[in-house]
Amino acid sequence: MKACKLFRAGDRPVLVDEDAALTPLCSGDEREDRQFGKGLHKEIAALQEMLYAEHQRKVLLVLQGVDCAGKDGTVHQLFRKINPMGLRPVRFDVPTVAETARDFLWRVHLQVPRKGEIAVFNRSHYEDVLHPIVYDRIDGPEAGRRYAQIRDFERTLAESGTTIVKVFLHISKDEQRRRLQDRIDDPEKHWKFDPEDLTHREKWSEYHAAYEKAIAETDAAHAPWYIVPADSKPHRDIAVAALLAETMRGMSLAFPAGDPKLAKLRVK
Repeated sequence: MKACKLFRAGDRPVLVDEDAALTPLCSGDEREDRQFGKGLHKEIAALQEMLYAEHQRKVLLVLQGVDCAGKDGTVHQLFRKINPMGLRPVRFDVPTVAETARDFLWRVHLQVPRKGEIAVFNRSHYEDVLHPIVYDRIDGPEAGRRYAQIRDFERTLAESGTTIVKVFLHISKDEQRRRLQDRIDDPEKHWKFDPEDLTHREKWSEYHAAYEKAIAETDAAHAPWYIVPADSKPHRDIAVAALLAETMRGMSLAFPAGDPKLAKLRVK
């Protein structure tokens, strides 16, 4: 089954912990899976080169998930063979004073991909709905307005030549506990640990309810949501690579036609 069909969120997504451990794209043979992943990375690199050479369309990959879901690790694994000239990772942290003085999409629109580019949003415009909802900083009507603005924003991007892939990295509560504890136990990983992660963990159910709502409100044919089981890091990496490769394959990318004037040109 194709990855885009397998992981498509659907109209009424339900985030169940047991689903986070599924590994439908892994064969069970570690070596075979590693080779499969390498093949996908190689294909993405080739497709990205054509995207860059064509210099007309753009790709936006949105990665969302709770703390420790593996957003950084996914970016690291996915683009190791990509020419960095055509790739731009963007991380959205807590908005600055200058950013909060404007509409919540202002800082996001500044980072959308340029022609020929893949932009990767490590967290995204969804943070400005999810976090305020969970912590009761916006009410239902305001959340509804923000969802509507996101739908308009993503439709504008799609209509101006941006192919959008939105991925929720789905891990279980137990797996998050293990990853957080690993960061605490290993001094070399202390830089990754933020005490706020424990505060957010206390609102696990609230965050998942907010994600289910956000995905249902903003899933569209031109801006689809995919839910990737991510308890297994190898499966997570293969699944996101498969989604991106399949999507870019469907764009029918090609190098620009050659220039006939160069046919008889000889370099002396």
